[in-house]
Formats: sequence, C-alpha cells, structure tokens
Amino acid sequence: MIGCITGILLEKIPPHLLADCNGIGYEIDVPMSTFYNLPSTGNKVTLLTQLIVREDAHLLYGFLTQQERQIFRELLKISGIGARIALAILSGMSVMDFSRTVALQDTTRLIRVPGIGKKTAERLLLELKGRLEGDINSATSDVLPLNYTPDILNALISLGYSEKEALSAVKHVPVSMDVSSGIKLALKILSKV
Repeated sequence: MIGCITGILLEKIPPHLLADCNGIGYEIDVPMSTFYNLPSTGNKVTLLTQLIVREDAHLLYGFLTQQERQIFRELLKISGIGARIALAILSGMSVMDFSRTVALQDTTRLIRVPGIGKKTAERLLLELKGRLEGDINSATSDVLPLNYTPDILNALISLGYSEKEALSAVKHVPVSMDVSSGIKLALKILSKV
C-alpha cells in the first residue's frame, strides 16, 4: 500500500496532479480542498495517499491532511459510494463542515453535492453517525446553541446567509419558539448586524 508520497509537483489540472518522486511520475486525484492548498508547480509536495486497485486500473488518491483521508476511507466503506463521489463530497465541503453535517444528520447540505440524492444522503448520514474519528458532537456544543433547530439554520442558509451568520443568529432564538417565529426573529437579528 502506498501511504504517502513526497516529490516535486510537475502538473496540476483539477482534480488531477502529477508528482515526480525520484524519477517516477505518480498521477494522483485529489479533492478540491487539497488542490487549492497545493504549492505551485516545481515545488516539493507531500501527500497522504489511498491506493485503490480495480480490475482495470490502479488509482491513487491524495490528501494534505489525515482527516481528509480518514473521511475518504469511511465514505468508501458505504455501499454505493465510490471514490468519485467521496472526492466530490470532500471538494464540496470542509472536513469540519462534513463532520458537523454527519453529527447533525443534515441531509440538505449533502444533497447539494453533485451525484448525491436524498436517499443516498440519508443512508450515508445514518451509516456514518458516530463512526467519524473525533465526531464533533462535543465541538458542536461549543458552536451551536442549546436550543439549536436545524430547520431554522437550514432556512437561513437557503436564504443566502453563511453558516457562521446563521449560527450567530440562531443562538438568540428562544427554545420555546416555533420554527416560523424563530426564522422571523433570526432574520430581524441578521438585519441589525
């Protein structure tokens, strides 16, 4: 198994790259989260890798962080999720966003990723719940209010607010408030900012 590659970055064409390791050029597919953080061509790069052997090909996938590779590996264990969809998920959201999505069982975030429908998103979230290393349930309590309502947060995000803005507004919504009133209150709070 090839676990890590260090070499000179020769070529970057999203989502592929070519790295020269002592005269051997490795073609590696990477998620966009890794791609955007790569050094410029001609510079040294180190990538954690995952080798996938199929009947017709040996495919190498690279990641800048251990967390990205761990999520990629967990995604591959799910029936119906292949390497392309796993890369699309990691390209569409950060490791923290994905962990938060799994912890909150938020299908709306996942169905925005190309290639993932509602049923696939639901199955993926169900199978990954509690399996991600360092599941962010404890970290979520620092970020999310005790009265957290995913419906209010999702509504604000759908209206174009960033997740950070939406979370800051949701913190001020009382626990007893229904979703409709909560959205109205959160919008008032956001309009004052």
